[in-house]
Amino acid sequence: MSGVMSRSRIHTFPRLGGSVISMTTDGEVLVGGMVNVGAVIRHGALVERPAPPTARALHAHLLALEEQGFDATPRPVRLTDDGREQLTFIPGDVPLPPFPDWAMTEAALSSVGSLLRRLHDASAAVAVDVSAAWPRALADPEGGTMLCHNDVCPENVVFRDGQATALIDFDLAAPGRPVWDVAMTARYWVPMLDPASAAGFYPAGLDDAPARLRILADGYRLSPQERAGLPRVIEQATASCRAFVADRVADGDPGYVQALSERGGWRRWDRIEEWLVAQREVFTAALLK
Repeated sequence: MSGVMSRSRIHTFPRLGGSVISMTTDGEVLVGGMVNVGAVIRHGALVERPAPPTARALHAHLLALEEQGFDATPRPVRLTDDGREQLTFIPGDVPLPPFPDWAMTEAALSSVGSLLRRLHDASAAVAVDVSAAWPRALADPEGGTMLCHNDVCPENVVFRDGQATALIDFDLAAPGRPVWDVAMTARYWVPMLDPASAAGFYPAGLDDAPARLRILADGYRLSPQERAGLPRVIEQATASCRAFVADRVADGDPGYVQALSERGGWRRWDRIEEWLVAQREVFTAALLK
């Protein structure tokens, strides 16, 4: 918990889409995700949050994306002396679990794919800073020449009028293949989870995972070659996510320890991975038909 929060009285208010904000005497605490909990503060048009280790390189990259015409990310403003960063606030609605119906419509899913493609088209024109120590936790193990977001979960997408309009939180960005970012995004948005694992977090009725995977791929305009390989890349990405959780749990991170326990432990991860392998040919057929 940040020093700002520890000395402030906090009031919570609901927001559109089921998310919650907390008001302190020093600003508005933005809620969402399992990292930086309570430490992301909005001050009017600015958001202040803990700066990632790659902040300088990341800020330069985001500004370069803007020069390429991609303005759907927060604009870096400055780094503070106490290890925080300031970025512009992007107004809109950010879905938090349990995810609301409006965030999981087919139109919303397609718009997420389109937004990711716009990001990648701009990123392809921006050289990656090879001197930066980009995080490897969720990075593409095969590497790549383009900076991927790697964490396009619902909590990191800003919506307006039911359409994905901006991406936030690039803390896990690292070089990789575009299809790796698509696979990571599919995990959260299709979602690429067996029905039992998705229950309680996603609205009822998202049973046709193959069809939803195709909608995401169509929105992104994924090539036939990448479509053919996507199911296996999703399996690979899921294994990376499992290893990421295992590392956090081993370090004693209370949020991850609690989440693992409440969501079914490692047996849930076993079930997800077994389901992905069993459905691989079904997913491939849906993507290529």
